[in-house]
Amino acid sequence: MASNVGSTHRPRAGWEAESTWATGWTVAAAALMTFGGIMAIFQGIAAIAQDDVFVTTRNFTYEFSLTGWGWVHLILGALVTAAGLALFRGAPWARAVGVALAGLSMIANFVWLPYYPVWSIALIIIDGFIIWALCAPRRESSTA
Repeated sequence: MASNVGSTHRPRAGWEAESTWATGWTVAAAALMTFGGIMAIFQGIAAIAQDDVFVTTRNFTYEFSLTGWGWVHLILGALVTAAGLALFRGAPWARAVGVALAGLSMIANFVWLPYYPVWSIALIIIDGFIIWALCAPRRESSTA
């Protein structure tokens, strides 16, 4: 049985971070989501335009057209940016959507490895951090 020493244990609405560290990590996750989403949009545009930025490797397991991957990154980037901005505003749905989109982004970047390996690995690590930050322990808070 958990002890609530020093707490008033009253019914509360909304969510608040247990500590200022968790709040800071949430803001960092929102900033990384917004920045990463914008970068994914640019990445998608470059792939759709069939720019010479990306080298296409032949004969790998997850072989798709560069234009198709461009659209995936463009749409996913727009969704991640929107969720990151909503997280800054404190939207209640943004935390769960952010975790889901960061997971999808991890998968997309894993499959994107043959095109841009260093950037993909960096984004996989950042997406892992975003998921961790958004799943940080929370406690109920009073907003009344």
